[in-house]
Amino acid sequence: MTSVAATTAARPATAPPRLPSLTGLRWIAALLVFGFHAGTMRIIAEPDYKAVVDELFTLGLSGVQFFFILSGFVLVWSAREGDSRRTFWRRRIAKIYPNHLVLFAATLGVAWYFADPVLPAAALENLLLLQAWDPRPGWFYSINTVSWSLSCEFFFYLCLPLALPLLRRARPKVLWALIVALPLLILALWPAQELVPEVSRWWFTQIFPPVRSLEFWLGAVAAELMRRGLWRGPNLSVASGIFLVTWVVAAQWIRAELWTTLLAVAYLLVITAAADADVRGRRSPWRSRPLVWLGEVSFAFYLVHVLVMTSVLRWSGTWGIGFAGWRGPAVVFGFLAVTLILAGLLHRFVETPMMRRLAPRRAARPAPVPRQRTAGDDDARDPASSARGAVDGPAGEVGQTGGRSTYVDLR
Repeated sequence: MTSVAATTAARPATAPPRLPSLTGLRWIAALLVFGFHAGTMRIIAEPDYKAVVDELFTLGLSGVQFFFILSGFVLVWSAREGDSRRTFWRRRIAKIYPNHLVLFAATLGVAWYFADPVLPAAALENLLLLQAWDPRPGWFYSINTVSWSLSCEFFFYLCLPLALPLLRRARPKVLWALIVALPLLILALWPAQELVPEVSRWWFTQIFPPVRSLEFWLGAVAAELMRRGLWRGPNLSVASGIFLVTWVVAAQWIRAELWTTLLAVAYLLVITAAADADVRGRRSPWRSRPLVWLGEVSFAFYLVHVLVMTSVLRWSGTWGIGFAGWRGPAVVFGFLAVTLILAGLLHRFVETPMMRRLAPRRAARPAPVPRQRTAGDDDARDPASSARGAVDGPAGEVGQTGGRSTYVDLR
């Protein structure tokens, strides 16, 4: 069982510890979504090879669920007193919109190349990130299909500054009640969908922003409990074991009505355990430099990967046919490499500079007040405090380290 009470008390309230392990975990979630789409696009024609991909990534779409939970956790964890709502909203827009606009334009360019029809109203919804509110089949997946999740995140960002004061004042019993109630509400969505017309049920359970916000608020409440030193949960090794068992059991034997709830809980345990490991300076495999870099580009990777795969498959005439033999897995790895290169370029030349240009700068952190060494100091050290850390879902922000502006990935 873990607690961060002593650790958080030892740090200024305006400078929460970095959480680089969550950045590394973010890449794993992005990879799960990539694998899921690689399987559903039938890139691999060889049945034996395809069976392996299907076995590994059947639940890969739940990577978006991880992003939503993570987004709520990190935004509440990193929220500072004195930040205005306008500052928060401007920072979030500066994070998600530049990449979104680039992919919006690129997708329209591909549509023009293939002479695909584009509905102006659907394009406008996508441009303004309103498409997730439209239940009409196909409209919520318009233009760059994966941007529906940004439409949801945009709603979360709008709500958080309004709800955060209530979260800060909530009693511990209320917070713990929410930790129990939110997964149960996710479970209740499956019988509740019977109240929705059949044609809109996928939209209601998988796309509709207020419904998907349950995952966001689950992460947000857990972060508030951890901020207060009240969170109790397994360490990273145990949480990872619980997740692996949950993943295997859910993939093999659990109906979809249940695995969404089970994975939400498993993801939350991993996120909180990884955050606790960073705060306490304990070992974490997700804090390595390569994984942190992959996590930093994962937002761009997520936005690019479907467009890359669909465009190449259509251009090569292999859409829906796939590649026989070893060529199928080779093409998947090729897509992975190309998408990573493009994501790195997008992160380096669009995402990071536009964040620095558009996002409001946070004031420099106050110098810590000297205090006497205590027995808990060894646990409170954060060896990764100078690393580029934490993530929030598909978004991030500019932080301050030693008075110098640096990019800190937060989705």
